[in-house]
Amino acid sequence: MPTLIIDDDPSFNAILIRTLERRGHRALGALEPASALSLAREHLPPRIVLDLNLNGASGLALIPELLAINPSCRIVVLTGYASITTAVDAIKLGAIQYLAKPVEIEAILGAFDNDEGPDLDLPAPDEPLSVDRLEWEHIQRVLNENDGNISATARALKMHRRTLQRKLSKHPVKN
Repeated sequence: MPTLIIDDDPSFNAILIRTLERRGHRALGALEPASALSLAREHLPPRIVLDLNLNGASGLALIPELLAINPSCRIVVLTGYASITTAVDAIKLGAIQYLAKPVEIEAILGAFDNDEGPDLDLPAPDEPLSVDRLEWEHIQRVLNENDGNISATARALKMHRRTLQRKLSKHPVKN
């Protein structure tokens, strides 16, 4: 049974598929949610690598749907926009691990092989988060609450949709 890679970056998707196949794992790729769900129904993959941000939509919204298709699948969430809030949300929704990009293939394979559950023993920050970082965390929380819907999130935040899209397209600020 193949591992399903769900990432909207075609290059990253192809590289991860090739890397897994070189290690002896069959892999399939999907660039957007509809094709990901279709492939999940067709192949019932036991392992799924899911990007957190799929063209501005939250990958977290896919976790319950993927688990409904195959309750025994193991989902690892990858993101270039790591935050404590989304990490906790991913695990609560059923992901087995949350990893920040760039990530080594060993970390992904190790997460799938780890039966002890996620390692969320995140160290407490030495300094409080900056206002910009707190804003980023809040936006991610509201985006998740609205199932990745940009328009609904913008309304909830009382923010213009384009302003929200601009903020989401930037990399999160450091602490």
